[in-house]
Amino acid sequence: MLKRISIDALKPGMFVHKILEQKGALEIKNQGKVTSQKVIDLLKKQGVKVLAIDTDKAFEPAGASDGKILSESDRPEKVTAKKKPKTVKVSLESELTKATKLHAQGKEIQKLLLDNVKKETPFDASIPKEFSNKLVASVDRNPDALLCLTKIREKDDYLLEHSLNVAILLANFATFLGLPEEKVQELSYTGFLHDLGKINIPDEILHKPGRLTDPEMEIMKSHVKHGVDYLLNTDVAKPLIQAISEHHERLDGLGYPAGKKGDEISTEGRMLAIADMYDALTADRVYKAGMSSQKAFSILMNEAPTRLDVVLVQQFIKCLGVYPVGSLVLLSNERLAMVLKQNNSPFSPIVKVFYSVKGNHYLTPKDIDLSGDKALKIDKAVIASDYGIDVNAFFERSVSIG
Repeated sequence: MLKRISIDALKPGMFVHKILEQKGALEIKNQGKVTSQKVIDLLKKQGVKVLAIDTDKAFEPAGASDGKILSESDRPEKVTAKKKPKTVKVSLESELTKATKLHAQGKEIQKLLLDNVKKETPFDASIPKEFSNKLVASVDRNPDALLCLTKIREKDDYLLEHSLNVAILLANFATFLGLPEEKVQELSYTGFLHDLGKINIPDEILHKPGRLTDPEMEIMKSHVKHGVDYLLNTDVAKPLIQAISEHHERLDGLGYPAGKKGDEISTEGRMLAIADMYDALTADRVYKAGMSSQKAFSILMNEAPTRLDVVLVQQFIKCLGVYPVGSLVLLSNERLAMVLKQNNSPFSPIVKVFYSVKGNHYLTPKDIDLSGDKALKIDKAVIASDYGIDVNAFFERSVSIG
């Protein structure tokens, strides 16, 4: 029998059928066992006010103290696993609406996680994990939508956007490598959590425009330990935490924090290091503009094989393409365009032309398939700050849907 109760009346041993009232935007699973008081405390923290319980599914919670929130696997009835339906591929325009909302939600969740780390309070690990799975689902439907959004940045939101972008890059990279879906989801989740420790680094060091002094660098390096120590007290799987601990290790053993080298560094840690470095190099900061993807690729290759895995770097570049989706290019007719989709020809993607360099003004946006236009080609990759244009405004006006 279903019964409506307030969160204050919820007790261990009850089975929650549905969340009826909740304060805040974060979604949590509706059904599952309440195994301990910790579950109730976390539900309260997430803003749950009123629930429906199923009195017929009450159980004895003896010894349960893992604190997992409403896990679907905890249901008493037997569940037959269903084969995952084949993902339906959709157009960029169709997926952008969902991807834009997902990207905004990711920043909000990242903000919540960083706040919890700062306060040393626990978080419900199912929230970022479920979000990472949604990122992977979006990539399955159309990989270009979220890749576009990794190029649309707010300079003041680097800490929020960086881990989100790394999660997106890893979802694409792992999918490109043909890894199983579960592994793709784990890598994306790892990317989303990898820099939580940076919230404990003083702003004057974290955002310092110039070169860090040796003592400042030691403080900066401590962000890995801060993040790992925090995650070890959560439900995040140990192999994922290991990969997070390795994202600044180097194959030559000169990285940190453990000075691992060669085969001591996991494949996941190597992939995370590549995606992390690429996004950091191409990101706009308050004190500097990000570099073009081509320049970042050159740096990645120069870091291999002493620091990065050269085979994985080559595959990463192949995954993103010579001109990654969302990047800006200067065409041979002196017009700027945003790359929208890769073609069989890596040097001739589909682009959206939107700005005249010669006339110094915006144009009515027009999509062009460069593989079918022999008279037009890409001269070089560029960045928006070189031309004083607001690519975010252009994207919202002419590319993003909703």
